[in-house]
Amino acid sequence: MTLEEALRNNRYKIVDRWVAYTLTTYEASSFFLKEKDAFANPIGATVRDALKKLFALLMQDAESEQLKEPLSRMMHLRSVQDFSPAQAVAPLNAVKHITREVLAADKETAPLTAELYDFEFRVDLAMLAAFDLYVACREKIYQLRIDEIKSGKHTLTDGGCPSQALKNIAGTKG
Repeated sequence: MTLEEALRNNRYKIVDRWVAYTLTTYEASSFFLKEKDAFANPIGATVRDALKKLFALLMQDAESEQLKEPLSRMMHLRSVQDFSPAQAVAPLNAVKHITREVLAADKETAPLTAELYDFEFRVDLAMLAAFDLYVACREKIYQLRIDEIKSGKHTLTDGGCPSQALKNIAGTKG
């Protein structure tokens, strides 16, 4: 059996564990893990879909441009949440360890763990690309915030109820 065959044969097990690990990084992880409906649980659905696509691309040594779509979905999601840059990209690294554990647990695939260097290197490159995407997302958020403050719209978004903010403004003028 080749490494490619072993990865293909174990992809569901690996991706399921990877998704579970990633979803445990959220505060509401039990909900995200249990709820399978995409409308009730868009975060869980996005993580599941993005990691499934990402693993398939990592298995086939895809070009970095192809990795951009699933990585972008993950980083857009994680950049608007309360994650540091390291916390945002760390779950991507977990697939290396999960893959190694899954392959090592089977007598037939255990010898193939020595061949994981190229796969793990592709994961490292994907993590670097994810970090770049995360930073770009955060920059966009901060620029939107600056634009909001410059335009004066922040009084509506930061003041709670817009009608109360208008009353407060009107009350101070007269």
